[in-house]
Formats: sequence, C-alpha cells, structure tokens
Amino acid sequence: MEPDLHELLRSLRVWDTELPSFDPGAAPDEPLPLFARWFAEAVAAGQTEPHTMSLATADEDGLPDVRTVMLHGADATGWSFASHATSRKGRQLAARPYAALGFYWPAQGRQIRLRGPVTVAPPEQGQADLHARSTGALAAALVGHQSEVLPSEEELTRASDAAWDRARREPDAPAPTWTLYHLRPDEVEFFQGDARRRHLRLDYRRTGDGWVKELLWP
Repeated sequence: MEPDLHELLRSLRVWDTELPSFDPGAAPDEPLPLFARWFAEAVAAGQTEPHTMSLATADEDGLPDVRTVMLHGADATGWSFASHATSRKGRQLAARPYAALGFYWPAQGRQIRLRGPVTVAPPEQGQADLHARSTGALAAALVGHQSEVLPSEEELTRASDAAWDRARREPDAPAPTWTLYHLRPDEVEFFQGDARRRHLRLDYRRTGDGWVKELLWP
C-alpha cells in the first residue's frame, strides 16, 4: 500500500527543540564573523553535516538548477566549494558565473542564504585543496565524467575501483578538471526561527563602503 504523502506531511512538526535566541542589534558589521559563530554553534548542537549546503545555479537559458555540495572554506575571498569544471554545475557557472548558497540547520532553526558572483581559484589552489582532503575525495575526483551519461553500474564500479587504487598509490595524483570556486556574496541573510513564527531575518547587503544591515519581515 502506497503511503499517504499528504497525511505524512501534515503529521510532521518543525523545530521540536529549544531554539537559541538571536539579538540582531548585537550582530557584527560584516557577515563572515556571524557565519563562523553560527557554524560553530551548529557543530556544537550536533547538527548533522552542517558543512553541506544547497548550491543554486542557472543554465545558458536562465533555467534554475540546485544540488547539495560541501563547503570547503569561507574567508575574505568568499565561500568556497569544488567540482569538475566539466560537470553540469561547472558548465553552468562558466556560462553564468553567479550563484546562491543555502544552509539549513534545523537543530537550531537557522538558515543562512548567500548570493553573489563566482570566480575560479587558480588551478594550484584547487589541486592543493583536493589533496588536503580524504583518499575517498581524491578517488571520487579521479573517477571524473561527472554529469555524463553512465552506461552501466558495472562500469562505475570498475572506474571507482581503479580510482581508489590510484588514490592510494598516488596521494598527489592530479585531477585536471577538478576546480575550486569562490562565491563572494553581494547579500547574506541570517534567519533565526521562532516557535511562535516570529522569525528574525537579518540581511546584509554589500555596498561600495562595506555592508548595510536590515531586518526583514518573516
């Protein structure tokens, strides 16, 4: 018997936990310190995989696309992620180098949204970032062919096994199409959920002189 999707949806509750407080008036002048603080608090709260985020891009026709990727870092250059330049998202970013990121940490009822232009890091930085990661990350990068049509699951198994063998033998093996991207946000929004639905939204917008902070209606 098929599950009743609507009944399941109606039975679910959100933020069935004590939510933290947030004082927008005490927020820093720039978004990065607040992001670092919230990220550390998400880790401390036991949030599962807090370093995963949604990455939204658009193709050549302006049609949207979204997927979940991993945050590789955040600093003055921007929020960083990586992929093959030949992948679907790599091709979309080459055609339209602008994207949006979304973090959701339900353990604390928090979201962070960013959008802005995306630049490509120098190849040596991308390779250094890859080789600083796990053997599995290198093996996955060495498999390549991301977003291409896969003829069979058996072919994936053969390619993956060969990539794992090489990654173990050559921990510095290059993955030429593997690319590190930096999103330098024009806008960053911090959302703190509230059990009574009086959510707080603090929006940072970049200007020529720095950042402007504004509260938004929930």
